[in-house]
Amino acid sequence: MLERNETLSVAESVTAGHLQAALSLAHNAIQFFEGGITTYTIEQKVKHLGIDPMSAITCNCVSKDIASQMALGVQHLFSTTWGIAITGYASRVPEVNINDLFAFYAFVYKGRVKHVYKIECTDEDPFRVQQFYTAHILQSFSDYIYAHAVM
Repeated sequence: MLERNETLSVAESVTAGHLQAALSLAHNAIQFFEGGITTYTIEQKVKHLGIDPMSAITCNCVSKDIASQMALGVQHLFSTTWGIAITGYASRVPEVNINDLFAFYAFVYKGRVKHVYKIECTDEDPFRVQQFYTAHILQSFSDYIYAHAVM
């Protein structure tokens, strides 16, 4: 990213700032990491990231489409080259029939969705789930930008 003078911003829900904290520790982070936002509610995702409220309501804000909208929204909000977003579950929510832990994340490059993926976790501890998602996204993003060095 530094060689190509590219910048990055992130939108988080389920990882609650873990992704931002990890990126802030990267070597020369100040030269590419512009910042991020953590939003939990539909209202805040709509207000700050511009997601479609009707789409959000139908899936409790957890879908490939919502992750893509969040990534597009954060890239626009911070005026960065890249946007990354994640939304999902770090703990079970039996009252809405969420018994498996999963999340969707998306990478956006210059206003275009480049990668959307679902990740699942079997750990029961919410903190470790957040760490697992964060590590997975960082590795996936690193692999993606190296594999697609010429955009």
